[in-house]
This record gives sequence, structure tokens and C-alpha cells, in this order.
Amino acid sequence: MKSFSLFTIIILCLVILLIDVLAFYWLQSITQHLSSSLLKTTIHALFWIFTLGLITSIVVLKVTLDDINPMRKQLLISRFYGLAISSFVPKLVFVIVISVLYFTNYLFSESQSLLIVPIIGLLSGFLPFFIIINGIFKSVYRFKVHYHCIRSKILPESFEGLKIVQISDLHLGSFNYSYDKLERAIEKINHLQPDYIVITGDLINNYAWELRGWKLVFNKLTAKKRKLAILGNHDYGDYSQWDSPEAKQENFDAIKQFYRDIDFKLLLNESEIISDRNEHIAFIGVENWGKPPFKQYGDLQKAMTNVNAIPFKILLSHDPTHWAEQVLDKTDIILTLAGHTHGMQAAFQYKNLQWSPIKYKFKHWAGLYKQNQQYLYVNRGLGWLGFPARIGMRPEITLIELRRMNN
Repeated sequence: MKSFSLFTIIILCLVILLIDVLAFYWLQSITQHLSSSLLKTTIHALFWIFTLGLITSIVVLKVTLDDINPMRKQLLISRFYGLAISSFVPKLVFVIVISVLYFTNYLFSESQSLLIVPIIGLLSGFLPFFIIINGIFKSVYRFKVHYHCIRSKILPESFEGLKIVQISDLHLGSFNYSYDKLERAIEKINHLQPDYIVITGDLINNYAWELRGWKLVFNKLTAKKRKLAILGNHDYGDYSQWDSPEAKQENFDAIKQFYRDIDFKLLLNESEIISDRNEHIAFIGVENWGKPPFKQYGDLQKAMTNVNAIPFKILLSHDPTHWAEQVLDKTDIILTLAGHTHGMQAAFQYKNLQWSPIKYKFKHWAGLYKQNQQYLYVNRGLGWLGFPARIGMRPEITLIELRRMNN
């Protein structure tokens, strides 16, 4: 909530209040059928106690935000996100559905609509509530492995069958030091027996202190050959206020040191050449590059300086917009691995059909994309940020296997 002005927060609270007024209006059409006046009064009182308590808490949290310990601040903000959304969305759906049913109740006789319409409206509100609750308490840590085979005519024979595991957007501060939850993902990764493990940015939310205690967990990650990483937009400390430039730099240095401590090579606009039997491929790692307001620390040309002669190149770039802007049809990079979008942590997926509101912001937002002989893979993220849930968009571990394409 720190990134929003007090005026914006007040407008948000007014919207919440408006929806709750409408929801209460329709709620009365249901409670009027209750024979117990005490039960009816209790339901009405609890409704408004929760609403006014939530709005008051949001305003108080915003006003006192600067005086709260940063660790506690992150926890409080995420919890209020979850509480507000799990309250607002079901009520909004309830209001919309029951309003539509009442104003188009030609489907029912008048006697039927007195009972059927409120019941349908109530169920329509409970359904998204249970979906959100499942996303908060279950799906958010149900790590899913996505397997993809990338075929290329120019892949050297020595690298046939090479396995790369990609993880991204861990946002360790959101785990609140629950090391055991991430260890489940570590076990899945190690079971895949990857040759390379890559992290494509956003290891943390904002601060290096979020990394406390995680070294023991990450040291359990095993790759047959190398572990590589790049930075994401949250790894630079740009979303926090610092006492001095030196304090921000110290935070940044601590993050880079953490990667060294867990045996990950951090690629800062540089490349890593991999050789096997006199054949070569290259991993290119750029710092974060995104469209404004995201900063552009990445320098792709600098990163590619020593690998122009190597035909098979893999780019690690946090923001998938970089692919269309500077990679696609402008370089000979075969595969780009990105993250950043989290798939909005909410989507509808059925077989090959996948939809999320995030598609209106990012053209490439989850999964594998191909144009000509160039590929982009957008990892859905392993952690979460802000809204503490995953709805139809489980946290992802990506396994990519490289294969030669037959001529």
C-alpha cells in the first residue's frame, strides 16, 4: 500500500463501501426469510462490523505505514491484500449476479424468484470465496513442473538432451521464513536431475534481510554442471526508501553476495560459454530490462560481446517484453527465458486454453512462445507478491530439454 497515495486508498475504501452497501441491500432479500429476528440481526451486525473494521484497518495501516518495521509491514500488507480481495470479489460477484437475475427474472415466476434468485445469488458469491481461499491456503505452495522440449537444427551434438531447470520470481520475503514450504520445490527440482539450474530474477521483494536463513535451503539445490542467475526489477531496491545511496548499495551488494554463497554465477550483462568436446553454447545474462516505468539496467550488446561466434545462445532476461523489443528478429538468440508476470497469479486454464487479465498488459505472459526459429519461455513464478494466493496459476518449476531437430 505504500506505493499508493492516501487519496487513492480512500477512493478504494469508498468503492469497497459502495459494493458492501449494495451487497447488504441484496443480503436483506435473503435474511428476510429467516424466522429468527436475533439471527437476522446477528448476521447484519457481523456484516457491518467486518466491513467497517476492514476499511478502518486499511486507512490506519496506510497512515502508520512508515512507522512499521519493514518485515512486519510486508506481512501486514500481504494479509490485507488477501483479506480485502477475498471479501470484495465474492461480494462484487454476488451483487452483479443477483442484480441481473432480479432485473431479468422473466425466467422465474414471481413466487419462484422470491426464493430461487437469492439462493443463486448467494451461491454465486460463495463460489469465488472458496476459490480464493483455496488459492491462499493450498494452491500457493502446490509447485507444478512444466516440461518443454526445444528443438533446434543448430544445437551442437554434444548438448543433445541437455536439461535446464528454470525458476523465477521467488520473492522470498513473502515466504516469511517458512523454509519448509520452499524445500518441497527444492526436492522436486533435484528429482529432475538438471544439468543447469537458472534463476531469472526477483529473488526478493525489496530487502537483503529477506535472505536470512535461506542459504541452507538453496545449498540443497544440485545441478550436474552449473547454476546461473540474473536480477529482476525487485532485486535493485528501487521500490524502497533508503537513508542514503550507500545503504541502497550495501543492500544490493548483500544480494549479490548471497548468490555467491549458494554457488550461483550471477550474470550481470555478461555471458557464460559452455564447452563440451570442442562444441559450445552460451548463456547470456542481462540485468533487468523493461518498458518504463521499469528501469532498463540491461545491456544486451555488452552481454553478447564475446559470444557472437557461438551459434546456439540462451538468454536469461527477467522481463518478457525484452524479447519482442530487442531480441526477436534482431539477434540470433535461439531461446530466451523470462519471468516477471507471475501470470498475474490468477488465470483460467483448461487444456490448451489459458486466459488471464495480465494478457492485456503483457503480450507474452506465461508459457512457451515461438516465432520462426526463436523461442521465448515465460515462467509463471515460484513465489508470490502482494496478493498471497495462486488461483488457476500454480507456482512453476520449468524443465526444458534441448534436442536436435532432424533435417
